[in-house]
Amino acid sequence: MSNSANSNLLLMQRAVKQLRLEASVRRIKVSQAAADLKHFCLQNAHNDPLLMGVPSSDNPFRPPKSCALF
Repeated sequence: MSNSANSNLLLMQRAVKQLRLEASVRRIKVSQAAADLKHFCLQNAHNDPLLMGVPSSDNPFRPPKSCALF
């Protein structure tokens, strides 16, 4: 066999190995994945700062307080 035939054979073997790996991946239905995601989001909504807001004492981006001396 020539060098190009050997490299072509190696490429095809790698492709077959990758396809076998992808075919063996456990899959779930989209409806089940969506239900699981919805359940997770509802279960963790109380920890989400986008939904609950950030306390001003913990917010690093709060506007600085001004100080005035009289």
